[in-house]
Amino acid sequence: LFRSAAASSLPGYTDPMSPRAAPVLSSAGTVIYPDSDGQPMADTTEQFAFIQLVSANLDAIRTDFVAGDHLWYPVEGRPDIRVAPDVYVAVGRPKGHRGSYRQWNEANVPLTVVFEWWSPNSTFPMQVEKLRFYERYGVSEFYSWDQVRGTFAAFVRGDAGLDPVDTSQGFTSPILGIRFEVKDALRLYRPDGTPFLTLAEMEAQRDAAAAERDAAAAERDAALAKTAALEARLRALGIDPTSI
Repeated sequence: LFRSAAASSLPGYTDPMSPRAAPVLSSAGTVIYPDSDGQPMADTTEQFAFIQLVSANLDAIRTDFVAGDHLWYPVEGRPDIRVAPDVYVAVGRPKGHRGSYRQWNEANVPLTVVFEWWSPNSTFPMQVEKLRFYERYGVSEFYSWDQVRGTFAAFVRGDAGLDPVDTSQGFTSPILGIRFEVKDALRLYRPDGTPFLTLAEMEAQRDAAAAERDAAAAERDAALAKTAALEARLRALGIDPTSI
């Protein structure tokens, strides 16, 4: 079903079998690859929160390049063939700022793992077209959460392309080691089992840890002060504390 749908409504998607659009050239005669597709970053606050949550946590645990809502150009000379995943990881590519991910400048490494959040404005044909795009251009793992239906889907590359896998009992990414579970909502866990946290939760966790350290330091200082006072009292009585 996924592979039989027509590709027609995905912004930025061009089927390689369609007539090639003439690329826009700069004054120097080079092909222009825009760093923006003019589309909104997110349709809902939930989608925006998803992009922040996944990209921030992956960036914290991976040494690879991680980006969110960022254009990918897989084919040199074809600026019309592009897509902007909600979040992706390019395994083996260094961190750093990029206007867009131009694959030929990245040792020809395609996006490795892609995440998408389907908002109420997403349509089934759009979902199919993105799956086809990621399959055609070398993505190894594709994960999607359908907010409307409350369904999670995972696809892992096999001999025939991106194959769907069973996620009814949760699923662990073979490449990233992160785990997905669906209970009341989609929940993600790091390889060490700790949950993905929002930036606010990370900050609260850091504040709590700092408060614990401060409390322990205060308790230690109080104990040292009490010991010093006792030693001073013993010396006042003519007793050497070290002889006790």
